[in-house]
Amino acid sequence: MARAEKRRTASTAAAAAETETEMPIRSTGHRRALYFAAFLVLADAALVALIVAFVPYTKIDWDAYMSQVDAFLEGERDYTKIEGDTGPLVYPAGFLYVYSAIKFLTGGHVFPAQILFGVLYIVNLSLVLLLYVKTEVLPWWALGLLCLSKRVHSIFVLRLFNDCFAMTLLHAAMVLIIYHKWYLGLVVFSGAVSVKMNVLLFAPSLLLLMVKAMSIKGVFFALLGAAVVQVLLGMPFLLSHPVDYISRAFNLGRVFIHFWSVNFKFVPEKVFVSKELAIALLILHLTTLMIFAHYKWLKHEGGLFGFLHSRFKDSKSIKQLVSSQPRPSSLSIEHIVAVMFIGNFIGIVCARSLHYQFYSWYFYSLPFLLWKTRFQTPLRIILFLAVEFCWNIYPSTAYSSLLLLFLHLCILFGIWFSPAEYPYIHQ
Repeated sequence: MARAEKRRTASTAAAAAETETEMPIRSTGHRRALYFAAFLVLADAALVALIVAFVPYTKIDWDAYMSQVDAFLEGERDYTKIEGDTGPLVYPAGFLYVYSAIKFLTGGHVFPAQILFGVLYIVNLSLVLLLYVKTEVLPWWALGLLCLSKRVHSIFVLRLFNDCFAMTLLHAAMVLIIYHKWYLGLVVFSGAVSVKMNVLLFAPSLLLLMVKAMSIKGVFFALLGAAVVQVLLGMPFLLSHPVDYISRAFNLGRVFIHFWSVNFKFVPEKVFVSKELAIALLILHLTTLMIFAHYKWLKHEGGLFGFLHSRFKDSKSIKQLVSSQPRPSSLSIEHIVAVMFIGNFIGIVCARSLHYQFYSWYFYSLPFLLWKTRFQTPLRIILFLAVEFCWNIYPSTAYSSLLLLFLHLCILFGIWFSPAEYPYIHQ
């Protein structure tokens, strides 16, 4: 007994000594990443200023956005009558409020709008860098990859797409969530959805995290707050033409033009626009999410069914069921970011059509996803640059889209075969 006690004491002392030697190293690495992130923000701000000053603006959707805003400001509340030169309005009401504010600030002129979007780019980059610094998944030097995309710079300051605002709000919501500000995070998340619906690709992951971190009552009120945001923003349209608003702003069955597809250009157009392909990809999307949830995100809880059983097995009444708090419930920052980024990436892989501006939906998660794999660092960098290469081929070809799909699958399988992080904060 005494010998066993001495052995335990020695092992505890060794573990404590190891922790003490690791902490300064980790602290030094964290400070280095923080300083480098600050440098990247300043350097990229200078680069954005040079792009705005010297690179010609490319007119794509700006005039359509301004036409739609004009119709809204003139009192039109029928979504079927709010149109631009690229077609009818297909975004929720938050889009109109955001671009109405932009028109008020810029007078509808492109150059001041580019400056505004340049500031937005830096805000978004700062939020993303904060997520990366907090997770400590990447080495400090790899943070520089977040500033290397020619296409993303173009999306923000040369195209002025609404995807930029949607993703900035999404990243702001993630920052709030890693600080466990779930209710406020859901409000900001709902605001992002109101600008563009692609943000819903993060919704399954977010719901899973909420169930792991909150009581059922807490989940209900958080979702209720998000729903209230949508109702309040859409109120002018819901009161006058509710069916037209919901069918246009939340149309999940839109069919995109085959020419603009970056990821499925190798598929014949007849197959590309078919319902069969859409249904097959939807089934693949949902199935992949379920597989990752069961085997990866809930691995330490015994899988999906083990988690549900342990989560609610002690509830003796409805009141206990809705108010019982999960134990443990403090999710680690790495787990939150990993589940959110991977869930969105699964949606990207299974998306029927990705247009050029859609690259902003997942570019900022690519370094994180690549460093979650067991790939060697040179291969990670090659995959990152290859994805960027595919997104800079215009127009996309059958070969470039096939390569992009292959790269996406390589990254996804790399994540699948990597170990799952421990989801909770070690007490």
